[in-house]
Amino acid sequence: MTSPVATTSHSWLWRISLAVMAVFYVFAGVAHFRTPQFYIALMPPYVPWQTGMINLTGVAEILGGIGLLIPNGFVFARTRPTAAWGIIALLLCIYPVHINMCLHPDRYTQVPVWGLWLRLFLQLPLIAWAWAYTRPSKTSFV
Repeated sequence: MTSPVATTSHSWLWRISLAVMAVFYVFAGVAHFRTPQFYIALMPPYVPWQTGMINLTGVAEILGGIGLLIPNGFVFARTRPTAAWGIIALLLCIYPVHINMCLHPDRYTQVPVWGLWLRLFLQLPLIAWAWAYTRPSKTSFV
């Protein structure tokens, strides 16, 4: 049996982590529209409709971040878990872009080589972080 203090501190940490993640994805999505040239430069040449893909991923990140903030039971019971699964799908979809960047560092001189590899491996903890919010919370409005 867990103590109320442990439950409260877990809930507090859970909420802070959720808010940080949501803000991170909203800002990342907005960045797609503020500096699209940066993201287009990162796209592998084989990706069609690069500007459209940048816009699509930007919208997906913004909606995912907002979806994480909608409490369970507020509008739709599964908004937050659905948003978390959407973020995971997005991260998996853009993973080939990060692989391509590591395979062709000469094309991405604006990012140091260690930064390319860091971006590649950071996708895994980002996926795990989103996965933590794929299960509905046990109480409404949390």
